[in-house]
Amino acid sequence: MTEIRTDILIVGGGLGGVAAALAALRLGRRVVLTEETDWLGGQLTAQAVPPDEAWWIEDAGATASYRRLRHLVREYYRTHYPLREEVRAQEHLNPGLGNVSRLCFEPRVGVAVIEAMLAPWRAGGQLRVLMNHRPVRAETNGDRVTGVEVESSATSNRTFIHARYVLDATELGDLLDLAGVEHVVGAESQDDTGELHALPGPANPLDQQAVSWCLAVDHLPGEDHTIEKPEDYDFWRTYQAPFWPGPQLAWTDVHPITLQPRTRDLFGDPVVQLHRGDFWHYRRIFCKDQYPEGLYPSDITLVNWPHIDYWLGPIVGVSEEEKRCHLRGARQLSLSMLYWMQTEAPRHDGRGEGYPGLRLRPDVVGTEAGGPEDGLAKSVYVRESRRIRAEFTVLEQHVGVQARAGLTGAETFPDSVGIGQYRIDLHPSTAGRTYVDVESYPFQIPLGALIPVRVENLLPAGKNMGTTHITNGCYRLHPVEWNVGEAAGALAAYCLERDLTPRQVRNTAEHRQDFQALLTVDLGFELAWHERYRLTASPGF
Repeated sequence: MTEIRTDILIVGGGLGGVAAALAALRLGRRVVLTEETDWLGGQLTAQAVPPDEAWWIEDAGATASYRRLRHLVREYYRTHYPLREEVRAQEHLNPGLGNVSRLCFEPRVGVAVIEAMLAPWRAGGQLRVLMNHRPVRAETNGDRVTGVEVESSATSNRTFIHARYVLDATELGDLLDLAGVEHVVGAESQDDTGELHALPGPANPLDQQAVSWCLAVDHLPGEDHTIEKPEDYDFWRTYQAPFWPGPQLAWTDVHPITLQPRTRDLFGDPVVQLHRGDFWHYRRIFCKDQYPEGLYPSDITLVNWPHIDYWLGPIVGVSEEEKRCHLRGARQLSLSMLYWMQTEAPRHDGRGEGYPGLRLRPDVVGTEAGGPEDGLAKSVYVRESRRIRAEFTVLEQHVGVQARAGLTGAETFPDSVGIGQYRIDLHPSTAGRTYVDVESYPFQIPLGALIPVRVENLLPAGKNMGTTHITNGCYRLHPVEWNVGEAAGALAAYCLERDLTPRQVRNTAEHRQDFQALLTVDLGFELAWHERYRLTASPGF
């Protein structure tokens, strides 16, 4: 078995893992970064989810490196794409003009930008990246993780990586399980957390948010790109959840806030305004109208809609066989939605049923139509993972507007290592619960939520931080995951430089303030919201 030694091992190459690597590298540390797929970027790329971001993202709510990521995406389009000149000149260029975000773009562009950000460190040998590697074993000594064994999906060869600090940036918090780190899965009880929207009965580890297997499509009217009928299509065509207003394969879904039925179609209301309009323009990642007329035959849009939320069973805390079963089910649901749209969906123009010109675009998401992902995204979109039992756990009482009745703004954390803003947004769950979507205040990220209750040298670098099932709903989005990972990478480097533990940094005022100064001065973090944003509840969509 090959062995590698490094200062910091980051397992998982999603947004949190990439941000953690960049921070640690900038602070002079040697880093090994592993990733299960052949794309870095996680939910932004391999999972094919255009960024859900803070409402005021152009002005506030992100670290300097996340802003650089966004800037480089825009510059990539300005440099490499034949945009119309008036579009190229837009300060806040939105390549896809999707309604979900001020910056919707193709997953491949995200990959290219991330690779460019890491390239200088790879050239010098300070960073080593192992693609197509997954963790299979962790070695521990008391309260420390001494190394992690990873396996190549291409060769089945294994590598053991010794590291002084280990960061778990996996999508499901896999290292927490492998290393025996105390953690929580699923939904906590209201008796345990006191949260307004937590479960009124006992905790349920198998109550987890739905996953979604996203896909990219374009539309070529007059052509027929109908896929082969999915194996499970007849099931999904008639399936209806108890909390859903009709069949899963339909234009009607549930408004996540009011829980009332709502109907939108594919093309009928192309309002270019955040979180308004039809499904085509909702997560559009390529807009042909921003280029010379006739150059491109179609827009490209990302299907990540309520209809492909898979909630028939969880993928964490179950056997590998059951996990594989549910992942297959999620793929079949997404393919069934596409087939329904191609063959049976009522058309917006009243001209019968089906849009056979909808074409699956596996090339956009880096897969093959006949491959293991069936032409869908490389990885399933994960909203919720295992979460560490932390020195401090963020509760709904700290950030929820309704839960903080009579108080102004979110809780102020003296150990803040970043900020974020999003509603508490939980999709339907594997326990048959409908949406939980309630207002939250712009919030801070407390350092205590990044420190496990026992283990000294493992840090969470993504959705596996110390939140609850409820507060994960606002801490799980792109810029927050990036911020959490970047803070974890910086913390590991800081501790190595000063021979401290993360616990000592948090619980000693002098060290904590020195670390926060490093974050703000050297790395460009924002640790508190400006007063003009702090008291503004997250708007509904």
